[in-house]
Amino acid sequence: MSRSLLTRSPRLAALAAAALSAILLTPLGAAGQPNAAPPAAEQGKPPAGEGKPAASEGKPAAGEGKPAAGEGKPAAGGQAKPAEGKPAEAKPAPPKVEMSEALKAVRAKLDAAKADLAQREKELGRQDLTPIDLSRIRDGISPVADQLRTIVSRTEEPLEAARERLTQLGPKPKDVEESPEVIQERAEREAHVTRIDETQRLAKSLLVQTDQIIDRISNRRRASFTRGLFERSQGLLTPTLWTKVAADMPRDLKALQSALSDILLLYGRNGGIGNLLLLGLAFGVSVALYFGRRNIAPRFGRRDAAKVDPTRRQKLLGAWRVILLGTVPAVVGSYAVYYALDATDLLPSRLLPVAGAILGGLAFIAFVEALCDALLSPDKPAWRPAPVSDAGAARVTRLAVGIATVITVVKSIEALNSGISAALPISIGTRGIGAIATVLILAIGLHRFADREEEEEACLGPYVPTQTTTGIGGPARLIGWAAVGLIGVAAVIGYVAFAAFLIDQLVWTASLLVLLYLLIQSADTFVGGTLCDDTRFATALQANTGLRKRSLNQIAVLSTGAARVVLILLVALLVLAPWGLDSTDIFFSVRSAFFGFKVGDVTISLSTIALGIGILILGVVITRAVQRWLENTYLPATDLDAGLRNSISTVSGYFGFLLALALAFSYLGLSLEKLTIVAGALSVGIGFGLQSIVNNFVSGLLLLWERPIRVGDQVLIGDSEGIVKRISVRSTEIQTFDRSAVIVPNSNLISGVVKNRVRGDRTGRVTISVGVLRNQDPVRAAELIAGCATAHPDVLKEPAPRVVFRKIGDTYLDFELIAMIVDVGLGLKVQTDLNFAVFKTLSDAGLIPPMGPGSSVVTVQGLDGMQNALGKIAGRFGRDGGEGRREGREAPAEAAAAPGEAEPVRSTIPRDLNRRSAGS
Repeated sequence: MSRSLLTRSPRLAALAAAALSAILLTPLGAAGQPNAAPPAAEQGKPPAGEGKPAASEGKPAAGEGKPAAGEGKPAAGGQAKPAEGKPAEAKPAPPKVEMSEALKAVRAKLDAAKADLAQREKELGRQDLTPIDLSRIRDGISPVADQLRTIVSRTEEPLEAARERLTQLGPKPKDVEESPEVIQERAEREAHVTRIDETQRLAKSLLVQTDQIIDRISNRRRASFTRGLFERSQGLLTPTLWTKVAADMPRDLKALQSALSDILLLYGRNGGIGNLLLLGLAFGVSVALYFGRRNIAPRFGRRDAAKVDPTRRQKLLGAWRVILLGTVPAVVGSYAVYYALDATDLLPSRLLPVAGAILGGLAFIAFVEALCDALLSPDKPAWRPAPVSDAGAARVTRLAVGIATVITVVKSIEALNSGISAALPISIGTRGIGAIATVLILAIGLHRFADREEEEEACLGPYVPTQTTTGIGGPARLIGWAAVGLIGVAAVIGYVAFAAFLIDQLVWTASLLVLLYLLIQSADTFVGGTLCDDTRFATALQANTGLRKRSLNQIAVLSTGAARVVLILLVALLVLAPWGLDSTDIFFSVRSAFFGFKVGDVTISLSTIALGIGILILGVVITRAVQRWLENTYLPATDLDAGLRNSISTVSGYFGFLLALALAFSYLGLSLEKLTIVAGALSVGIGFGLQSIVNNFVSGLLLLWERPIRVGDQVLIGDSEGIVKRISVRSTEIQTFDRSAVIVPNSNLISGVVKNRVRGDRTGRVTISVGVLRNQDPVRAAELIAGCATAHPDVLKEPAPRVVFRKIGDTYLDFELIAMIVDVGLGLKVQTDLNFAVFKTLSDAGLIPPMGPGSSVVTVQGLDGMQNALGKIAGRFGRDGGEGRREGREAPAEAAAAPGEAEPVRSTIPRDLNRRSAGS
């Protein structure tokens, strides 16, 4: 019993051993040495469960206090030798840090995930897995991967905090002994960091394992899909195939007879009155729904044939009503019959897929008819949303319904072959004949799409091709003929499965493209049109939010663009789904790209980038709000001058932007050390001769940020004036009025003088100089001139046009009309219109004389010598006669001068150009 007790309690065994050793060694010890060192074996190994040895126990010197092997004797001399010098103190053992409960729970989850992944890998090692089994294994991995990602993300913050606490202790000193408290604290923190780091690394390794399993499953599924798709059988032109079909036909006919016998047997067994009533009710409801779909639903479609020009919104609403009213009743009726057959057990379970194929095919035909009627509307061309001619709409409808009917028949026969377990050659022949029939219908339809309009040539001349009558474009026909050739060849040479798959994808893709067209048109009309047009919603949105019409147009464009992207991606996913592309894989890839993927050693996370941009935008918005508060509220209440207030506002804007930029960079994980490296590299480049490039680059950034000039502004730089077309980080392109391009470095725009005519707004000023006869009323003249400017539609009413009385001349009163216009680009047009209007108004009022022979004053100079010579000649004939003739000569001159003084004409040409010099 004592032995059993000692065996079960290690600590008690250790204490008993120590007591026994003390009893045995006491008689042999030296007298008067109670503090003799105990054996080293007992001192160096404290009892289990004790963290430290007893304080009275010291560490013996090497070789002292150690009994000989197999003997209970002390060292030579019969007594223990004292240690030389001061005995070394015992170092405390590192503390044993217990794992926290939260960490234990995380480890338990990781163990469960590890076991789950191991089991899935074991299942994946089987070679007989079907696509359904692979999908089941794949679907179970997603929750495990999500749990592992959660563990990794949740351990990031505790791990960083633990490392930060460990860093605060500093590195372990090499020459100085640390205190026991510091040693214990360091050991505890190191153990805590180690355990969190181990947990996170284990989660990351399991996450990598999930990715590897997903890749293996995807590869297996693609290989299985490709193997089944391109499996070759005997071709339709092979005699061996039809020989086998003839040989297997009697057995399959007997199987069909057996199936009919089973139906009769089930009818006799389960053909009670209740089941028959339920089945009859289901058939009645189905027939009523199909009848109502073809005869009653068009009345509720509300597409009035008498309406000639319905709006785009009305066309699309009518199209969607036709699709719903033509498809939903057919689907409900087919489902009602299938449910009744399944519930009454009147049909063998192996033949239920046959009924499902037939009923589903009827619903599919109804859907195709409704889709063609909605999009093409052969009977009501005014309600046709698609730009297709009448002949093209009718032919496309017949072609689509014909192909849908053939596909329904083929699918029903294939279901019947599967239900009666028909031989493989018969199944191959059935699918091959169905593919050939579909190809023939498609080829006939494409052939009828050819333009057959025969027009007689009106005259001899070059050949002019006839106009298209179908509305079906060349690319669509080309794709159709390519499909005809590929499907036909594949079915003939033995790739029947591939041919059938191409037919299914052709119909599936065409249906999705039609729905995509309707959805995109609906998004543009109902979303974009609602925001862009003058609707009640747009008006209410403007009134309640204060948005401008241009802002609503931008929101409409962005909304319709986003809707288009989502719809196109969704349709692309649905088109690629039958080709072995699983939506789970796509969502997994999108999620991995959004939450982080690695390129080498760099982790790129779209979500982190988006949040960083959001932080930057939020910081800029807050900065702008503070800046506006400073400009409009606080700084005007101070005694600071306008220049200092502007400087404070500008500096606060720059400071807020830099702060927001620093916060965004810190969230993205870009430390200041990395930015310093980039800045150092730039400084080296600048030092090696990139000053000009960097100067233009920084100037371009300033132009883009401060926007002293913008794209579309009319600027004057030196002797070049034009419109800003493009601003890049190096140069700015300006297009002059003679359509030439001027490339100006950005540093010239920052350091030089630039005249921007539309900096604040696009209003401009037009000035016109007008001269009025001196004998007219200047007040009335100014009113007439100002009235011409006020009546012009492009002249601003505020500030009102004004007339400046510039000069009182000898013959004219000079006025100047100053008018502000709505757009500086209309300056020449407005100036021309005002010149015409002012001239007509003043002419009608008689303030300027009409054009004519005496309306211009011509002064001839340089004839004084000739006049003196004629005077001397006349003096020889007599004083009196000369005076008379001189008076006769001067009188006409005065008479000619008088009208000129009374009625001079002021033309639009400057007066200096009206004078002609005799010597010129």
